[in-house]
Amino acid sequence: MNSAVMLAVLRIVSGLLFFEHGLQKLAGFPVAVDPSRVPPLNSLPGYAGYVELVCGLLITIGLFTRPAAFLASGTMAVAYWYAHAPQDLFPVNNMGDAAILYCFVFLYIAAAGPGPWSLDALLRRRRR
Repeated sequence: MNSAVMLAVLRIVSGLLFFEHGLQKLAGFPVAVDPSRVPPLNSLPGYAGYVELVCGLLITIGLFTRPAAFLASGTMAVAYWYAHAPQDLFPVNNMGDAAILYCFVFLYIAAAGPGPWSLDALLRRRRR
């Protein structure tokens, strides 16, 4: 496999995982291990759930990929600095390692683009 295909695979998998985070926050599906951790929808974590759901779906299908990934990256940076970093200096202790990984994976996707398996690529080919 070439690097463009692997970029598309990275985009699809990370987008699906991000989408699942939003789905759990907004719809309670799949049921949270600790239901008390489901945030109110009218809160910063609740707003992050909307971003995770919408951007996760857009990133997965590869539509408006660059802006969706950029917004998702920024949301994860904010999540890390507001929710995780104040708890402890080390990401492994403050449970912020996933937020950091999402932030940089989505920043990479925003810079590199969606790869060949995306609606963005399909629309670009049709315009030519």
